Amino acid sequence: MDANGTSSKEEDTQEEVYHFMRVFNAFKAYRRTALHALDAREKNFEAILESHKLMLPNHRKIFDDTRLCIDCNAAVIKEIIKSCGDVFENKQYSEIQEHVSHSSFDSDKVEGFKDVTVLVPGCGLGRLAWELAKLGYITQGNEFSFYMLFTSSFIINQTQADGPDDFHQFTIYPWIDKTCNNISWADALKRIKFPDVNPGSLPFTNKFTMTAGDFLEVYTTEDTWDCVATCYFIDTAHNIVTYIERIFSILKPGGFWINLGPLLYHFSGMAKESSIELSYEEVVSVIKQVGFKILKEDWIKGTYTNNCRSMLQYEYNCVLLVATKPMQQT
Repeated sequence: MDANGTSSKEEDTQEEVYHFMRVFNAFKAYRRTALHALDAREKNFEAILESHKLMLPNHRKIFDDTRLCIDCNAAVIKEIIKSCGDVFENKQYSEIQEHVSHSSFDSDKVEGFKDVTVLVPGCGLGRLAWELAKLGYITQGNEFSFYMLFTSSFIINQTQADGPDDFHQFTIYPWIDKTCNNISWADALKRIKFPDVNPGSLPFTNKFTMTAGDFLEVYTTEDTWDCVATCYFIDTAHNIVTYIERIFSILKPGGFWINLGPLLYHFSGMAKESSIELSYEEVVSVIKQVGFKILKEDWIKGTYTNNCRSMLQYEYNCVLLVATKPMQQT
């Protein structure tokens, strides 16, 4: 209880409600915000010399095409907030749990994996967790961001296809706000159809769940999971040591931690946010001191939300690390 009589739990709830409303309103404001930015671009073009405009006879068409793309994106976002509003709005954050995708059960295929549990923290839109469930593992994805939760819930629960090849229902234009480093405007106006697979095609029942909440708050029970799979996740911590310790704690003895990603440290340089940035050598040292035995370290080139046609490319040198929690603790 603080000086104002507000408990820490109440403050957390208020912050979570604020986070929800901020994300919900950002989705709702997409079309207006995008059109405002486009109008500014068009105004800048109309202000140049007429002789310069004559050199660019097709440029006005780019604005018209982009406007149509914005409307298409806005239509998809409208479907997302419509489908997710009833699920998330006006609910306690702790109640937003286990939005599940079910389908038929095939016991012959799952026999070898039926008791293997895999946790995927920071699962984003849930694709890695879904793929692991498709293999037959009992998989749970965990995500904190409502941006991701809104969209993943929509994709998983609202884009179920009638047949094995009946998907690609929705079209978005992800690069229309990228006005720099375009080889061609066709690259910026490129469309993407989703989903690329049928989310309802999981061959096993009750293999895939999603939970909402902070990883450190949701997962506190020791010796619970056979495997923790982290992809572009561990550098989202304020203090990466706490993540490593928690992963070790929740793994069963003999369990595995598989990690892929760089060390971007999301809170680095952010005002009013603490951030501990370690080198990879320090991270490895912490991993060993916590008690893990490292089984494998490979280096893999990787990208993130990358337009492969852009003149600007970001590439991460990611580590693929496999570690195990020993059966006997020393």
